[in-house]
Amino acid sequence: MDVKQVAKLAHLEITEEEVALYTPQMDSIVAYVEQLNELDTENVEISIGGLTAESAATEADRQDVPHESLGQKKALDQAPSAVGGHFQVPKVL
Repeated sequence: MDVKQVAKLAHLEITEEEVALYTPQMDSIVAYVEQLNELDTENVEISIGGLTAESAATEADRQDVPHESLGQKKALDQAPSAVGGHFQVPKVL
């Protein structure tokens, strides 16, 4: 796992000390999640919703078929604030 690349994608500045600290942590997290690939899910029934009365009553089963994407121009067309082809949102930090 390239911690520097992840930090760059998240627009975070990271020191070499932080790289040394986070690299084994991220490797451990990825290894833990990769255990899911070892599970045999061939005969597992699809499970959708059911956690609330509303979701149990909603027909959410649908075919997973590819379709054309919305497209950037149409997606941003009615956005309250779009800058440089992206949604602009308030800072949360």
